[in-house]
Amino acid sequence: MASGLDTQKLDSVFKSRPDILEDIRKAADSPSRVQLFNNIADFVYEQIGDQPSGSSLKRRRVDIEPSQNGNTPTTTATNTIDDVADENILLEIKDISVSIPQRKKYELCFTPKHIYARVPNTTAPVPAIVYAWKNIEYAFYLPVPEKAQVQHNYIIFPRNSYSLSKSGTPTEDPLVFTVSAAAPKPGSIGGPNASAAAAVSDSYTTLFHWAINKCLQAAANNVQIIAADPAKFHSKVRQPHRPKEPAVHIKAFRGPKDGYLFFLENGILWGFKKPLLFIPLDKIAAVSYTSVLQRTFNIVVEVYTGESGDTETTEELEFAMLDQEDYGGINENYVARHRLQDRSMADQRKAKRELAENAKGKKGVDGEGEDANGHADGDDGMTELERAQLEAEQQLQDDEDEDEEDYDPGSEGESEGSGTSDDDNDAEGEEMEDENEDDGEED
Repeated sequence: MASGLDTQKLDSVFKSRPDILEDIRKAADSPSRVQLFNNIADFVYEQIGDQPSGSSLKRRRVDIEPSQNGNTPTTTATNTIDDVADENILLEIKDISVSIPQRKKYELCFTPKHIYARVPNTTAPVPAIVYAWKNIEYAFYLPVPEKAQVQHNYIIFPRNSYSLSKSGTPTEDPLVFTVSAAAPKPGSIGGPNASAAAAVSDSYTTLFHWAINKCLQAAANNVQIIAADPAKFHSKVRQPHRPKEPAVHIKAFRGPKDGYLFFLENGILWGFKKPLLFIPLDKIAAVSYTSVLQRTFNIVVEVYTGESGDTETTEELEFAMLDQEDYGGINENYVARHRLQDRSMADQRKAKRELAENAKGKKGVDGEGEDANGHADGDDGMTELERAQLEAEQQLQDDEDEDEEDYDPGSEGESEGSGTSDDDNDAEGEEMEDENEDDGEED
């Protein structure tokens, strides 16, 4: 029945999707289905109009203009999907698990100008997964948390793929794909550079590092792949899946979404749920700690959001439910090492922080008061956060004591009785003793 299909219009409409054309041919097994597919082709053809180039598909354009975060566009050039598909493929790697923008296994293709994903057994790039090498702003190689087998994520941030402002909306997603620690399977690497790639294919890591770095260098982009270094920062919490390996991530919530913080040499990354967030070090105005409880605390990162070098406009990004065991590593090994300004006791947040912590932690402080009083200063066995919490409690108590001392009963107190108090008698006794001593000295 497929002979009744209007192949000319179908080919024109679905030229860039041969997989769809093949599925239509297989499904056109009755006159009614043939008619349905022909009607669809007619409708789409009329909507987009005939194109002199021979293809009536209105091509989705892939913007490769570097134009975000205050950067002025340096080019107005754009490429269509067909333009990208026509580029010479230097290297292709099959069976790669992509998690962002779309969770699916794809083939990753490397061209002189782009990296893109495509569906197996097709030739067209997936429209949402096309990235220009010159437009890539950051690249990371990070372990996948809480996996029994070692796996790593490659995270590629193009411009426009993240926003530090809560009101900002990224115009495109970063690329996140996962590789195992094993070597690529035989036959999974293709393209003219496959022979050269074979020399660096001991593992997916060596292969992708080589391929990405080569393409970035060829595009005159000096972006480097940043990896987590456990020697510089790691969590104090032991990993249940791989207890002998230090974790370089810290569990943290961003709003209702659970995720992981990575404290890296060039900034702080939160993943791996949409929207991913990266905070460059030079965008951090301050780091502070709030909602201090017995086991967890929150970290607030104040970031500069102003454009064109404006350092006055800032917003706060909060990450919640961090384990208290990680406070020392964050504060000493990261905040202090990178000389980030710590405003934990800043006036603008101090009052609110003390009230919240006193309300939530009063019982715990009272229960440990005897032990705390039994230790000398500087040797109390408490963490920095616990000490700060205790100081906040003490400050509140001091304020209450001052209020009581300033209380003046006035005339009401005087009318309650004319007798002298014990304090008055004691004072008179002391004056008499002083006079007797003076008399004795004169004699």
